[in-house]
Amino acid sequence: MVDYVPGLAGVPATKSKISSLDGEKGILAYRGYQIADLAEKSTFEETAYLLLNGNLPNSNQLADFEDHLKANRRVKYNVRKIMRDLPATGHPMEMLQTSIAAMGMFYAGDECLTGGDLCEDIHYVQNMSVKILSRMATLVAMWENIRHGYDAVQPRDDLSYAANLLYMLNGREPDEYVTRIMDACLILHAEHTINASTFAALVTSSTLASPYLVMAAAVGTLAGPLHGGANQRVVEMLKEIDGPQNVKAWVDKKLANKEVIWGMGHREYKVKDPRATYLQTMMEDWVKTKGHLSKMFETALEVERVCEDKLAAKGVFPNVDFYSGILYTEMGIPADQFTPLFAVSRCAGWLAHWKEQLTDNRIFRPTQVYTGEELRGYTPMSSR
Repeated sequence: MVDYVPGLAGVPATKSKISSLDGEKGILAYRGYQIADLAEKSTFEETAYLLLNGNLPNSNQLADFEDHLKANRRVKYNVRKIMRDLPATGHPMEMLQTSIAAMGMFYAGDECLTGGDLCEDIHYVQNMSVKILSRMATLVAMWENIRHGYDAVQPRDDLSYAANLLYMLNGREPDEYVTRIMDACLILHAEHTINASTFAALVTSSTLASPYLVMAAAVGTLAGPLHGGANQRVVEMLKEIDGPQNVKAWVDKKLANKEVIWGMGHREYKVKDPRATYLQTMMEDWVKTKGHLSKMFETALEVERVCEDKLAAKGVFPNVDFYSGILYTEMGIPADQFTPLFAVSRCAGWLAHWKEQLTDNRIFRPTQVYTGEELRGYTPMSSR
């Protein structure tokens, strides 16, 4: 009998050179580079290039990659028309999954994957990766305007990826400090080994589906509150607590009822998530730069302190979702856009895994442990 492992916990599903983590030491690395070094010294464009190609680019390679991204930011009016017909009250992740799948109907994208053969055209894979990565940010920013009844803000070719994303969200060019914060957030969320959404991308990739459908599958998986949707739940939770003075009683009640404390704990980490550590540092710097400490951040710090007393022995510490939503809130970004921003960033990792899967493809076909009825005869309707 085959052993059943719930959630495939710890079961190797693939080999990969893209990222690694050490849950005991709290280390996350992209292609061997620790996440804190990349967040501090790199840009999202450079990090995306690293994930897709295996090494950091030289100046000419980076310039060409940035130019390619900028040249592909616009989307056809047909896609905008579809978005205008979607309910304004719908969640942005539902919009994103719909729109990224629809883009495959308006842009060539699967001709290299037809016939059941692997695609060996590296230029096709690279071009599709750049086009999808570039337009993912455009879709998220367009929706923020369209759902409120406004025309989409057109992308600018003179701004970086992070700066253009922020500009398209509200029509105002961000200052250098806010742009750098967004850049670091995109880097921190770009990749995280074989998580649920990346696994969904791998399974879909293995069928040789269009890369647009691969991304749509990953977006749908990321939308769940146990994955990317948790950052929105953290902000809602902190608002519900309504101040650091209420934290202890609130946490005690949740623990007594065995309810979820959003943003706390991670299956892979036995110490504090290194991304949470860096996000907290950025939040603290934000407080110093802006000159005020928000009640939400004060509440979060107290939640972490109380939870550390009660849960640290079990290896439960803040994960990446715990502080990211607070930082986005301070930047004026609506809570329901947190997970779409996660998708914009994680798209770089998904595409890197799509590319890697195509180099040595085998369709995923796991088995199961059957727990149903033994073989039995058919019972006629008159005898039931």
